[in-house]
Amino acid sequence: MADVCPEFINLEEVEALAKGQMAKMAFDYYAAGAETETAVRDNRAAFGRYRLLPRIMRDVSQVDTSCEFLGRRISMPVLVAPMAMHGLAHPDKELATARGAAAQGVPMCVSTMATSSIAEVASAGHPFALFQLYVIKDRAIVEGWVREAERLGYKALQGGGGSGGGGGGGGGGEGAGPDAAALLQARAADYGSGLFELFAREVDDTLTWDAITWLRGVTKLPVFVKGVLSPADARIALDHGAAGIIVSNHGGRQLDYSVTALDMLPRVAAAVRAHARGGRAGAARVPVLVDGGIRRGTDVIKALALGADAVLVGRPVLYGLAVGGQPGVERVLGVLRQELELGMALCGAVRVGDITSELLLQVAAGPAPVEAPEGPAAGGRAAV
Repeated sequence: MADVCPEFINLEEVEALAKGQMAKMAFDYYAAGAETETAVRDNRAAFGRYRLLPRIMRDVSQVDTSCEFLGRRISMPVLVAPMAMHGLAHPDKELATARGAAAQGVPMCVSTMATSSIAEVASAGHPFALFQLYVIKDRAIVEGWVREAERLGYKALQGGGGSGGGGGGGGGGEGAGPDAAALLQARAADYGSGLFELFAREVDDTLTWDAITWLRGVTKLPVFVKGVLSPADARIALDHGAAGIIVSNHGGRQLDYSVTALDMLPRVAAAVRAHARGGRAGAARVPVLVDGGIRRGTDVIKALALGADAVLVGRPVLYGLAVGGQPGVERVLGVLRQELELGMALCGAVRVGDITSELLLQVAAGPAPVEAPEGPAAGGRAAV
């Protein structure tokens, strides 16, 4: 029986629908942030610090939301973010997500912690998928994942900073997280994935930038590094062969009180562009992506105006999957595209390339660098 997607007119509404339909522990797992969930709330609030400055008297009768990404044309500068365990939302799991994303012309990044194998996702017919992987201790396993992704036609890999787990707590208050994690682990056992056992044994806490160099050495696929919040880390990632940078605090799920990706985006993007200018002449533009808190088409415009080439959207896609399967995923992405097109038209932007910092005004202060204090603390922590 085909899925029937309920009506919703924006991404906040689909979240409310999903909360009403999903098992509480499953919804809490998706919605949860680390500890007090301050980072989750901050991710969304960061977009409220900016206002759009429209340009008038421009022909916007033919607005084009499409753009080029990794040499291919996509329908809009949006990708589906890698997220674990789509099977908690819908029995068709990542296959429904992949089909919905493909129908909307949006690339999808498949998680190592998926409830469908990357081969199953490839069989869904998505022509433009990326694979997010963790570089674990057993590099032979990782290389096997890479070879399979290459064989199946995946277009890029995503690796980098951050752990496979969360920061604890979440789900509407501290203490809800472990229940959701227990459900997740039980469901993983149902699928026979063995991933939790593998990661408990193989997560590498000694991981350094050399892992990116190693990964670049075993594949010709472009490697994106996720979790970059520091401009210095962006430069280091590029020095180690990264083909793209993803500015992210992992949806606020790892380090509570971390800075938001949107706040750091302009600085990271500037560092990437400066690094490119200092490199070889004619080098390809290094794409900068950002995620965290994107719920509106105008959020996409703000992110692009701050220096992103594209954004990744996570939780809303899962909520669409939960309430409507493939049609729900299609509707989430379709709503986002409609909002983007309308926002571009009202800003006087005919093409994605017309979205620049000139369209943006910051109306509230974001975080500022902390100045080192004078005295004993400047060189180290004073005794207390």
